[in-house]
Amino acid sequence: MDAKLDMFEDVNTSPSPSLEGDMSIPGKRTTTTTAQNGVPDYNTLDEPIRETVLRDIRAVGVKFYHVLYPKEKSSLLRDWDLWGPLVLCTFMATILQGSSSADSMSDNGPEFAQVFVIVWIGAAIVTLNSKLLGGNISFFQSVCVLGYCLTPVAISLIVCRIILLSAQTRLLFFLRFVTTTMGFAWATYASFIFLGQSQPPHRKPLAVYPIFLFFFIISWLVLSHN
Repeated sequence: MDAKLDMFEDVNTSPSPSLEGDMSIPGKRTTTTTAQNGVPDYNTLDEPIRETVLRDIRAVGVKFYHVLYPKEKSSLLRDWDLWGPLVLCTFMATILQGSSSADSMSDNGPEFAQVFVIVWIGAAIVTLNSKLLGGNISFFQSVCVLGYCLTPVAISLIVCRIILLSAQTRLLFFLRFVTTTMGFAWATYASFIFLGQSQPPHRKPLAVYPIFLFFFIISWLVLSHN
């Protein structure tokens, strides 16, 4: 009995194990650094919300820059998101939508929902075609690239709206046509830069044609909106 009591006494008097710890991710640093490939290395568990929002905004801005200057091919595919495409689609749908008032019969712009359907359903069809052709890219990566590549078309829309503030002449229409054509060409070129490498070499023309048609339809909406 004495031995048993001694055993229980040893257990009860031993110090309790420490349960302290942290929630840091193994292999991650708690400070914001930059890896060798240029991708920021973050641990956002203890990051303020303000810094998280600002970081996401900066990431979206970097993607816009890569579309306007498509030098790094993997930038949009590596860290894809749909914030930029959503902002661009909402902006273009708001500008392009026709007026519903009875005294503005000359405004033949599309409705807000129609632009949304054209952009998102069109991007989904282009992505499905890419997957059926054997492309090694995910669905949302392709939608992200197509959405961000609307940036040149959105810029041409802004320029056309500024031109429309003046009385229309043939010269101004020609300027609108040139601006829209440049936005369409740059959007198609940037999409091919980002998505071309994901397609089999002998099927690239079949993958480029739906992209060409997708941006052509949206550019036509920009040019025809008066």
